[in-house]
Amino acid sequence: MRAFLEEFKNFISRGNALDLAVGVVIGGAFGKIVTSFVADLFTPVLGLIIGGVNFQHLAWEIGGSPEDPVTINYGSFLQAVFDFVIIAFALFLLLRAINTLQRKEEESPSISPPSEVVLLAEIRDILNRRSQ
Repeated sequence: MRAFLEEFKNFISRGNALDLAVGVVIGGAFGKIVTSFVADLFTPVLGLIIGGVNFQHLAWEIGGSPEDPVTINYGSFLQAVFDFVIIAFALFLLLRAINTLQRKEEESPSISPPSEVVLLAEIRDILNRRSQ
């Protein structure tokens, strides 16, 4: 049992397992943010634009009794597809914004060294030339 616990401790303390755990936790939290964005901000505006259409109630009756029909609920499937497309689009916009910010940071001009450093470098070069 002690060897098993030691092996488990080694597994948990490895970088990849910890990175994966952190990624899963952050991914879950980010999923909640994206879900809230879609459900609370994006979908109401989209519903207002397209006239409040709700696809979840669309169904095709294929049999059964009038009191208990057997249906194919293709509206729920369409709603899930639309939700996926909206979430993918929201992620695309977010990642695009992040990539744009990172590119701007990389392209920003480097800060020139302080004048004291430039002066000391010039003095060093002059001394090196004199000693040769």
